[in-house]
Amino acid sequence: MSKIVIGLDLDGSLESLTNSMRELSEALAQRPTCELVTFRTRSSAPSDVRLRGRRFWGPLWRRSLGPTIDKQLAGVDVVHVAGVVTPPTTDIPLIISVDDLRPLRDDARTQQRLHQLERAVRRGAKIVASSRTAAHEVQDVLGLQREQFAVVRPPVGSLPRTTDGKRLVVNVTGQVDRFLMFASQFAAFASEHHADLVVVGSSALATRLREARVPATFLHRSHAADAIAHARVVINMTDGARFPAFAIAALGAGVPTMTRDTAINRELLSGAAQLITDDSEIMPMLTALWEDEARRAIATTAGLHRAFDFAPAQVASIYDTLYHDVLRSRA
Repeated sequence: MSKIVIGLDLDGSLESLTNSMRELSEALAQRPTCELVTFRTRSSAPSDVRLRGRRFWGPLWRRSLGPTIDKQLAGVDVVHVAGVVTPPTTDIPLIISVDDLRPLRDDARTQQRLHQLERAVRRGAKIVASSRTAAHEVQDVLGLQREQFAVVRPPVGSLPRTTDGKRLVVNVTGQVDRFLMFASQFAAFASEHHADLVVVGSSALATRLREARVPATFLHRSHAADAIAHARVVINMTDGARFPAFAIAALGAGVPTMTRDTAINRELLSGAAQLITDDSEIMPMLTALWEDEARRAIATTAGLHRAFDFAPAQVASIYDTLYHDVLRSRA
């Protein structure tokens, strides 16, 4: 493949563990067929190009409106963004990664994200979904033709191996009521096993925990890596609308992980994480992953193997091919 220049928005998909676009940029920089020009659509942190008018035009760029950024990225062959800001381009092909389906679902279709992506697609942008399951949903909602979207797993940076975790860590995303149904059982389990119960989530979740008087330590998502570093078992309680980065990071750190059996989790995590098909399975599954050393060893090995598929270098290789394909199709 010939060498091409990629304009990459470092203010892209900001996961609780890492900035996945920074992870991607570092991996792409190691590839001989890619040259990077970085920029930022939401912050003033360092980058190769500082977009003029970012603060002024930001509200319009969030709706895929406003002035194009072609002139500010002169010499760039393809532009790749992954956040909520999608500034228009005229002549440069635009790729938009989408790893959160919540704004596209029935109860949120009046939100600007849907209309933003529709405008971008009408101008020729290519949408990248994080899984085949997510791609089908995005295709249906946006009415995409097959050539208008692709599937590439987002990168998940590796964390140090957790070798002596002693905490029960529960990551909660969009499943607060469901977590509260099990909170007393989780707390009793942790107490029985002389362990700490740690709950990872949003500030709104912290308020609910205080109101419900749940005997747990709360950690904001910004401290997710610290939680995984001390976990013996991770329970990932999510609504299935987002790419399961937390669960993948836990698997990559060698922590046995349980998660809800959603279509996306089944596609990405089956055979590595323990999938919960019914709530009655949660406590027996937790007990087995906590106490059965043979089962823990199998889960750890499978998790480490699966996490390799999401390593930044692996993902960068796929994006490299996609960038070249998009440029050839535009030509």
